[in-house]
Amino acid sequence: MTRLATGIFLLCFLAISGISAGKRDLVGDVLRLPSQASRFFRNRGGSAQGNDDDDAVGTRWAVLIAGSNGYWNYRHQADICHAYQLLKKGGLKDENIIVFMYDDIAYNEDNPRRGVIINSPHGSDVYKGVPKDYTGEEVTVDNFFAAILGNKTAIKGGSGKVVDSGPNDHIFIYYSDHGGPGVLGMPTYPYLYADDLNEVLKKKHAAGTYKSLVFYLEACESGSIFEGLLPEGLNIYATTASNAEESSWGTYCPGEYPSPPPEYETCLGDLYSVAWMEDSDVHNLRTETLHQQYELVKGRTANDNSDFGSHVMQYGDIGLSKDDLFRYMGTNPANDNFTFVGENSLRPAPKRAVNQRDADLVHFWDKYRKAPEGSPRKIQARKEFLEAMAHRTHLDNSVKLVGKLLFGIEKGPEVLNAIRPAGNPLVDDWVCLKTLVRTFETHCGALSQYGMKHMRSFANICNAGITKEQMAESSSQACTEVPSGRWSSLQQGFSA
Repeated sequence: MTRLATGIFLLCFLAISGISAGKRDLVGDVLRLPSQASRFFRNRGGSAQGNDDDDAVGTRWAVLIAGSNGYWNYRHQADICHAYQLLKKGGLKDENIIVFMYDDIAYNEDNPRRGVIINSPHGSDVYKGVPKDYTGEEVTVDNFFAAILGNKTAIKGGSGKVVDSGPNDHIFIYYSDHGGPGVLGMPTYPYLYADDLNEVLKKKHAAGTYKSLVFYLEACESGSIFEGLLPEGLNIYATTASNAEESSWGTYCPGEYPSPPPEYETCLGDLYSVAWMEDSDVHNLRTETLHQQYELVKGRTANDNSDFGSHVMQYGDIGLSKDDLFRYMGTNPANDNFTFVGENSLRPAPKRAVNQRDADLVHFWDKYRKAPEGSPRKIQARKEFLEAMAHRTHLDNSVKLVGKLLFGIEKGPEVLNAIRPAGNPLVDDWVCLKTLVRTFETHCGALSQYGMKHMRSFANICNAGITKEQMAESSSQACTEVPSGRWSSLQQGFSA
C-alpha cells in the first residue's frame, strides 16, 4: 500500500511539475507528461513501426525522389542519396523510406569512381546502402503519387513500397530536379504538374493518414508549384529552393570554388539541397526547428549575391515550422552534444554557382576541355554541347515566333513574359496548359529539361484564351519540321 501511495504521489508530482514548467500538452482529457517523464513511463517499443521518437507519437515516413537522369544531372541523385544517409542515421528504417532514382549515375562510364556517389568535394560515398525502390522507367509521376497516397494497387514495378501511414504519423517528402513554372521534371514522360501534385496532397489529407507533412523542393521556379495552390489547413509545410520566377542553382561545379575533385566533370550538388543537408548533418535535430533551418538555408542559398543565388520560400501551414527537425528526420546520436546555435552551422556559401539549366553545358564543356585532342571522347563532348545549344536555340526561337503569330510582333513578347501578381497560381485552366504544351510539342519537338523554362509563356497563352486549334496552326507555322533524334517528341513522348 505504501508503494502504491508513493507511486501515485510521484505521478502527481511529475504532472504538476510539468504544468508549472509550462511543458504540459493537453489532448482531450489526457495530460501528456513532460518529455523526460514520458520517456520514463513510455513503452520503449515506441510506435507500431518501432521508430525511436521521444517527442511525438507516430512513425516517421520519407519519400525521396530524383526527377532526372543522365550523368550531367549527377547532382540530383547525389542529393537524394545524401538525404537517405541522413535519415538512416537519424533512425528511420528502410521500410519507412521510399527512394525514387533512375540509378544511372553510380556505374556510369563518366563516373570516375565507379559505384560511388559524392555530394560534396570532400564528401564520403552516399550511394552505399540506398534502397532501389523505384529505378529507371519505374520513376514515374503515377508511381510517385501512388506511393504518397499509400495506394499499392496503383504501383507499377519496383519494390511496391508505399507510405502506409496512419493519423499520428509524420511524413517528409524531398524532391530534387529541374523544373519550370508550374512543372517539375521527371526522367520519364509525362512531367509532374503543380495542380496534380497539390490535388494528391489534398487527397492524402482527406484520408486522414498523417499528422503533419513537410515538403522540401529543389527545382527552378519551384515556388510556382505551391504559390496560390497549397492552402492552409492541410498540416503541410513546404519550402522551395526558389520563388516562382527564378532559377535554382547547382553547386560544387567545375570552375567554381569550392570545386569538385579534378576528375569530376559535373556539379556534385544543388545549393539549397546541400544547405539543408549539411546543416542537418552536424546538429542534434532535437534542438533545431524547421523555421531555424529555413532561415539559415535561405541565407546561404541567396548567397548574398543575386547573380548566383535564389530566394528560398515557404508555403502552407507556416506554424508547423516551429516543430523540431527531429520529428521528421530523427537525429544522429553522434550529434547529441552539437546543439543548434544560430549561424554556426553552415559553411560559407560558394563564391559562384551554376544555373540549374546550364549545368549540362558545364558538363559537356568540361568534358571537352579535358579530353585529349582528337580523341573520340573530345569529339563526342563537342557533339553533345553543340546539340544542346542547337536545341535551346530552336525552342527559344519557336516559342517567340508562336507568340508573335498569335498576338503580333510587338504584343507577342509582352504576353509571353507577363508575370502574375504574387499569390496567384500560374494559370487558370491547367487542362488548357497541358493541352497547349502537347500541341506545341507535336509540331516543335520535346521541351526537355531546358524547355520547361517556357511554361509561363504557355500559361499566359492559355490565360489569353487561345484555343488548341489556334495553337496548332501557329506551332505548325513556327516549326516546319519536327526535330529528329533525342529531341523528338515522337521518340521521347510528351511532357503533358
